[in-house]
Amino acid sequence: MPDVILNVYVQPKASRDQVIGIHGDELKVAITAPPVDGKANAHLIKFIAKLFKVAKSDVSLLKGDFGRHKQLQVSAAKLIPAEIHHIAQIYNQYNNSQARQSD
Repeated sequence: MPDVILNVYVQPKASRDQVIGIHGDELKVAITAPPVDGKANAHLIKFIAKLFKVAKSDVSLLKGDFGRHKQLQVSAAKLIPAEIHHIAQIYNQYNNSQARQSD
């Protein structure tokens, strides 16, 4: 499988790690780590690696070192996690219906 690029909106200091849904054009992800000294970034990378069943070294932070809006690359992803696949399907259906309404 090719590399996967994720645009993510991060909600730090959440009660648990989870994929929440769509936030604008980004995937909203809640993580328990605080946004201090890179802890949230490290925790996000660990969480995404676990979801995609890859090593942490296969997940790279491309953009967003200090903000909530981030871009991640997952190299050699072995699968698309069910929760992300489901959200992507809903997002695509919504976008397709919006495109048909504007025609």
